[in-house]
Amino acid sequence: MNGLNVKKGDNVLVLAGQDKGKKGTVISASPKAQTVRVEGVNVVTKHVKPRGAQNPGGIMKEPGNIHVSNVQVICPDCGKPTRVAHAIVDGKKARVCKHCGASLDKQAKAAVKKEKKAAKKAKKETEAPAEAAAETTTDAPAKKKATRKTKKAEE
Repeated sequence: MNGLNVKKGDNVLVLAGQDKGKKGTVISASPKAQTVRVEGVNVVTKHVKPRGAQNPGGIMKEPGNIHVSNVQVICPDCGKPTRVAHAIVDGKKARVCKHCGASLDKQAKAAVKKEKKAAKKAKKETEAPAEAAAETTTDAPAKKKATRKTKKAEE
């Protein structure tokens, strides 16, 4: 197996282990080790040594790795845990739900694009009123910076 059927951002169901039956989002995927990290699943305690004033150290809890065979992708359309098929959609190879045939890649990418667009739009909206307010408040003539030439001219 040269790749994983599970990607970062997928919602998955844990099939085996102490957290069997839990659902969560994939935080990271490691194809070489064939493992994934799922939010809130296989939580391990890590003792971190202090590394200066900024990193005080202590006991941290973080999700551990789970083998990819122990999770199953949940289809966003039908909501069922499903095996992943591969098909060509719009000229590109994509992951597809075995139950309903919906593309698993398309919706994840569309959601990311929508978030980026919304963030960009919000940024433009916050900058535009500030610029308009700056233009309206600068009715008074602008003061010139004192340079060597202007200082000599004044003397």
